[in-house]
Amino acid sequence: MLRAFLIFCALVVVSCYFFSFGFTFLPPSINTKIILAGLGSLLLFGQMVKTQYIGIGRQLFAAAVLAVVFSFVCYIATDVNRTDDFAYATYFVSFTIWLLAAYTVVFLIRKIHGFIDFHLLTFYLAAACLLQCGLAFWIDSSPAVQALVDRYIEQGQVFAQEVDRLYGIGASLDNAGVRFSIVLIMLSTLFTRELFEKRHIPLIAILIATFFAIFILGNVISRTTSIGGALGFAYIFLSTGLFNRVIRIEFVRFFSVLLVLLCLATLIAMYFYDNNVIFRGYMHFAFEGFFNFYDTGEWRTDSTDKLAMNMWVWPTDTKSWLIGTGLFDGWIFNTDIGYCRFILYCGISGFSVFVTFFMFNALAFMKRYRKQQLLFLMLLAFSFAIWFKVSTDIFLIYALFYGVEGLQGTLFTAKFHTENENRLFYLGNL
Repeated sequence: MLRAFLIFCALVVVSCYFFSFGFTFLPPSINTKIILAGLGSLLLFGQMVKTQYIGIGRQLFAAAVLAVVFSFVCYIATDVNRTDDFAYATYFVSFTIWLLAAYTVVFLIRKIHGFIDFHLLTFYLAAACLLQCGLAFWIDSSPAVQALVDRYIEQGQVFAQEVDRLYGIGASLDNAGVRFSIVLIMLSTLFTRELFEKRHIPLIAILIATFFAIFILGNVISRTTSIGGALGFAYIFLSTGLFNRVIRIEFVRFFSVLLVLLCLATLIAMYFYDNNVIFRGYMHFAFEGFFNFYDTGEWRTDSTDKLAMNMWVWPTDTKSWLIGTGLFDGWIFNTDIGYCRFILYCGISGFSVFVTFFMFNALAFMKRYRKQQLLFLMLLAFSFAIWFKVSTDIFLIYALFYGVEGLQGTLFTAKFHTENENRLFYLGNL
């Protein structure tokens, strides 16, 4: 019972990291990410006192340099244009906060389980996504629960209510869709040849069910989830040899389980679609493109129409193309598109550094963990894909990977007291 409680506590902490939010009774600058970062700094200081030595690995140092350079270019953009919009001029601070908060998360998981690896981290993130999906539907269906959440939780829910969108606790709109997408990509990497050869049919069924649950329910909250779902499906098909001339027997088992679960899910969805008006509305929003294609023969959604019609806004002079306008906050240029907003803010010079930063993180981990090369390639592809829709980044997932490396002594190089401690926290040991 105690262990179950501790695991639930760890799940809550993971959710507070991955879906950070503020409190109505605290200053706006304080949120769960900041709180976890504060704990992380204390844990790191304790580790330093214990080992009496601490250093920074080369990979993290290089990433930090790129974050500093990007922040500096953004500051130059604000200085040249004489603005006080420091949205990304302080990116290095955000970079540091994510790292420290991630260290707290992985440290807690390791303390409870005695180890941490890619599988365990993915299970926790998937569980956090399912938790948020459940909370979103509960909040939407119960005015009392919604009132309780809105009373104590600050997460920009006023806008979500204005546009009639579901939200959990820290999970709403595109930010939720981005995080759901990341987890879908990570879940898809668990369908490995080793898993099928061991014939873990119940585990395979659970993973497939979890993947589809996050994909479907996540789309109800944010249709951005579709991007991660598409990349996840692509990963599964590429890794399971579906398009090969000869399909291995272990993959045949996988597709058999997949087909059975897909048929069950379709039958259940058809029943609720015909008999529940609310569920029908959820599905129409989540898969608006499919329904429009079925009804009119044209694939379109309200979001894509807005993006295509009036959101491609670019600089109008050479100076703005090079160094930007120094403006980002709010909806000042009437566009959500990441490529437009970043270039309008810090120009091609700043955006090039930002792109290099994410390419470095992905390629560095690809080189270090060869078994997960396709995962980091997919995450890099997702970084570029998401900027067509929203201006955000996915460093929070790289921060977790850096945190895992920190526990094994390659992020923050420390003198561990036992050889076992290094061995237990090896991310690549899958």
